[in-house]
Amino acid sequence: MFWLPSRGAYASAGAVGLADASKVVQGYSLNNFGNLGTCFYRSRISSVGGATGSVTQEEFPTFSENRPTAAPIQRWQMEGREWWLWGLAVVVTLVLTFGIVSLTYFQLHPQTEGTYWTDLKEWVRGLALVVLLFDIYTLYQHLQLQRIRRQLAERDELFQLITENAADMIAVVDDAGRRIYNSPAYQHILGYSVEELKTTSSIEQIHPDDRLGVLEAARKARSTGQGQRLEYRMRHKDGSWRILESTASAIRNAKGETEKLVIVNRDISERKRAEEMLAHSAFHDGLTNLPNRALLLERLQRALVLSKRHRDYKFAVLFIDIDEFKVFNDSLGHKVGDDILVQIGQRLTASLREVDTISRPLLGQSSKDDTLARLGGDEYTILLEDIRTPSDAIRVAERLQSRLAVPFTVQGYEIVVNASVGIALSTAACAHAEDLLRDANIAMYRAKRAGKARCEVFDTAMHEGAVRRLELETELRKGMELGEFRTHYQPIISLTTGRITGFEALTRWQRGNRLLSPAEFITVAEETGLIVPMNRWLLCEACEQLRSWQRQFPAEPPLSMSVNITSKEFAHPDLAKGIGETLRQTALDPYNLQLEITETIAMANPEKAASVLSELKSLGVRLSVDDFGTGYSSLSRLQQFPVDALKIDRSFISHMDSDPESHKIVKIIIMLAQSLGLVTVAEGTETEEHVNQLKALDCSFAQGYYFCKPADQHVISALLLKVNSSSSSAKAYQASAGT
Repeated sequence: MFWLPSRGAYASAGAVGLADASKVVQGYSLNNFGNLGTCFYRSRISSVGGATGSVTQEEFPTFSENRPTAAPIQRWQMEGREWWLWGLAVVVTLVLTFGIVSLTYFQLHPQTEGTYWTDLKEWVRGLALVVLLFDIYTLYQHLQLQRIRRQLAERDELFQLITENAADMIAVVDDAGRRIYNSPAYQHILGYSVEELKTTSSIEQIHPDDRLGVLEAARKARSTGQGQRLEYRMRHKDGSWRILESTASAIRNAKGETEKLVIVNRDISERKRAEEMLAHSAFHDGLTNLPNRALLLERLQRALVLSKRHRDYKFAVLFIDIDEFKVFNDSLGHKVGDDILVQIGQRLTASLREVDTISRPLLGQSSKDDTLARLGGDEYTILLEDIRTPSDAIRVAERLQSRLAVPFTVQGYEIVVNASVGIALSTAACAHAEDLLRDANIAMYRAKRAGKARCEVFDTAMHEGAVRRLELETELRKGMELGEFRTHYQPIISLTTGRITGFEALTRWQRGNRLLSPAEFITVAEETGLIVPMNRWLLCEACEQLRSWQRQFPAEPPLSMSVNITSKEFAHPDLAKGIGETLRQTALDPYNLQLEITETIAMANPEKAASVLSELKSLGVRLSVDDFGTGYSSLSRLQQFPVDALKIDRSFISHMDSDPESHKIVKIIIMLAQSLGLVTVAEGTETEEHVNQLKALDCSFAQGYYFCKPADQHVISALLLKVNSSSSSAKAYQASAGT
């Protein structure tokens, strides 16, 4: 009449359900994997109990101590529902049995047979109704259980879909490390098939250096139930190593014992490779792949600490700068310049000792090898570690300079470079790596100022000089803002008439109570570019003063003014335009302005010099070559320059009365000027003998302390008044000037 399953059927069904459950893995990510797995396993095993109603507690292993709060169906619901159905079936069966037995044994009075059959009919109807109700209720419960099983099957398919398509590798392993389940991602990422994974232990593919860490993490996961994030290497089927990030979750039984581990692995090889490349680029130069400033400072600081711990440990820093490298970029292009820098780095590397090394591709390695670094531009730095004497560093610097002097071949060009080297020794009192690098840099600039292509060793005097230079630069800028600069004038005397024909305008700095000559600040002004606005102001001041003297002391020819043009100004594209504007503002006849360009500037780039001089000449000014005789003038070039005068350098004039060679040079310069139709001006005339010899050589003009020191406009105005109104001889001028 109705179906009631046996308890044996439940046991067999439960075994099948557990076998299926052992093959299922759970989870969406590394973080929620444990909860999802717990939910799935409990639901799966509950479905087995639902089919039987007789599964013991030992048949329901617990994966986590946390029950999933999101599960819509609980195990006790199915168990309670089936136990209730089974108990009801037993009760109904007993009631029916009791009713049948009572009908059989309780017929005591035959006379009541009619009534008995009537009662029997009622009993049968009642029993039939009870059976009908029980069947209806059983059908209802069966439908409910079917609905629950369908939900569990859908959930089974959902989690199966998640695990089969997850990008992360998911595995379930037992206590011995044998894999019970592996997701398909293992084959996609590591190349192993399911069969290959089944026949191997999960420890075999792990890198030998990482196995102890993995085993320790697994032990902790089993003992605490809490898995920790771990990184280790696992072998790919092709023999390469992949870096995995892993977490483990413990699967516990009802007794709280860990039976299995659910492991989720993520391949982070590309991420680790990107991190290594980023770390490498952060400490290495992108062009030459040499260590950069950051890594060099780190190693310098390490060497400083080591030298303080061990007094016999010495090291040195070599700061290398390629001389005139800008010329290569400007003439051949930056691409060729970059290729030269790469080859320089390679040659420097090859020129170091055999034990010396460039940078390491792997960071964090400690070594005592020397380091070659590129700080940027054309600057390289070498850290020489564990040297014996300071002379070792000098010998290395000289060896590097000789190797760099060998021509480079870049894109068909043969290029020769020279380098200036500054050396700072660990014996210097430096507390920080930056200080040592600064000292080497200062020494390198000293080498450049001393003539380039040489090396200099740092001493404390250099640092003091650098500090003074910085202070001087700051004071120069303040002086420009406060108008502390003054213009002094030195008369230029005609050796024929003895009269003042013009002046040379010179800058002086009124710094407090001191009056500083150009020798004390002009070099810094040149290097910082302050010389350009300084000379622009000087030109305007000198032109206005000359215009005033011309009105006050008319002469024929009129008084003239000589102004020096520095290398910074000569390279400025608006030089002629600025001078022309000054002439218009002061209303000065351009012919009365004489611009002086040193021989070195004129011959540095003859083609450009000729162009600039022609542009200046078009303004109507006169041009002269200053310090003539100290450079390397080409006579053919000199003839092409539109110049009007040659100024003989004071180094020849000051020795012409005692050195026959200097006297011959002065004579040759005067003869050369006369042959080219140029006038000559002798600088540094300090004695009467100088004047007499210059007159004998037919020199045109002279200036110097013999006649007058440079003075301000008030002193010069007084001299003009006295000299031009009295004798025209040089002696009368000298007496009037008080010199």
